[in-house]
Amino acid sequence: MAEAKFLMCAFCMIIVIAKCQQEGDGHRSETVSGVGVNWGLLATNPLDPSIVVNMLKDNGIKRVKIFDTDPWILGAFTGTDIELMVGIPNDQLKKLSHSMDFAKDWVKHNVSKHMHDGGVKIRYVSVGNEAFLKSYNGSYIKTTFPAMQNIQTALDKAGFGDKIKVTTALNADVYESSSDKPSGGNFRADIHDVMKQIVQFLDERKSPFLVNIYPFLSLYQNEDFPQDYAFFDSSSRTINDNNHQYTNVFEANFDTLVWSLKKVGHPDVSIMVGEIGWPTDGDKRANLNNAKRFYNGFLKKMASKKGSPLRPGPMNVYLFSLVDENLKSVLPGNFERHWGIFRYDGKPKFSIDLSGRGEDKMPIGAKGVRYLENKWCVLRKEVKNMSEVYGAVSYACALGDCTSLGTGCSCSNLDVAGNTSFSFNQFFQMNEQSVEACDFNGLATIVTQDPSHKGCSFPIEIYSGGTMLKGVIHLGGLFIWFVLIFTTFI
Repeated sequence: MAEAKFLMCAFCMIIVIAKCQQEGDGHRSETVSGVGVNWGLLATNPLDPSIVVNMLKDNGIKRVKIFDTDPWILGAFTGTDIELMVGIPNDQLKKLSHSMDFAKDWVKHNVSKHMHDGGVKIRYVSVGNEAFLKSYNGSYIKTTFPAMQNIQTALDKAGFGDKIKVTTALNADVYESSSDKPSGGNFRADIHDVMKQIVQFLDERKSPFLVNIYPFLSLYQNEDFPQDYAFFDSSSRTINDNNHQYTNVFEANFDTLVWSLKKVGHPDVSIMVGEIGWPTDGDKRANLNNAKRFYNGFLKKMASKKGSPLRPGPMNVYLFSLVDENLKSVLPGNFERHWGIFRYDGKPKFSIDLSGRGEDKMPIGAKGVRYLENKWCVLRKEVKNMSEVYGAVSYACALGDCTSLGTGCSCSNLDVAGNTSFSFNQFFQMNEQSVEACDFNGLATIVTQDPSHKGCSFPIEIYSGGTMLKGVIHLGGLFIWFVLIFTTFI
């Protein structure tokens, strides 16, 4: 009897200890199975990789897609159970397509050295990123597939051919529909032959077709596009196609690809969504409310495991993206720098239940982030003639990030003086709060009181492993800045 009581107490103690350990881990969340995130680093001061990895763990995210093989990044995933998809930039496709030796070296230095017991769980290599975009004018059509083949051969020779799958991230513009229905889908005529080769390769190797689908862009590019059709919580518009009902553009787009695969003779190739998300700034449709609505509906759909009308069942997707990137190109639109579920500093922007249950809760933010001093650069109060500031604002926005100032954006409520201060501060922060970066020919001054207001945030930069190097690069442009500002005002 005494032994039984002792064993029972011991069992209770084990439960208590386990619960305490769980609580000590910060009440870690969970993410829908099959859902991962993209993590890009096109930012002045990216978050430290170790901080990001801990944030991923806290939110139960076990699949991550990155765009290169920076050892600074890969090293942080050593010993974790997070599966990685690594990328090869487009500027390496030509050399990889022509040189088997280069492909072997790439695998040796970027894959093999990480693939050991307790190493990094690399599971996919994406050779190129949206290489067939129409805007590239065919620059990578002849090199993408040969590069994929050479990387696959190099992986085979290194002994990883069965463990690591080779694919290429493609934009949804590689296929189109001859009608407004999925059944009209087929690959673009200008790339039809190479797409057939790639699809056959993927089928033979049991690799996924990796496609980026953006319902937001349907809305952004067409003022007449029915807004509810971009989301998952309305049936205000329904398309009937061969007895299949479509109530959202995502499923219609996805099944347009399914039809395209059928028409090239490979109907069973698996499909993985490489990027899908909703931006939160930089356009009147890119806001927190729409992002919350989109993710809430999308994650519920992923949790339901219903798939699409033509491909029922669980899906594998990567949300785009983890954090904002203030150095991304804005040629597609100012929203490009605001895709993050989290801000640049790892703070969550809106409530999102990554488990797909639809609960109204915030994700767990980054821990241990260090900021620069509480200092901001603003327009001097003494400046009354606003015509004096236009040249300085143009320069600050050209080298800073003013994408929050547009119509309908988070800082669109600012007056001319506020716009000027915002642009000055962006330049100041991106240059590590250098005193020289807050002068603008005497128009600016440094303050210690936060000028943020009414939903418009004046950010403070964070410390990063690359801070010193970036600071040197930024300050290297200050000579040009002084010349431009001087010539503007003389």
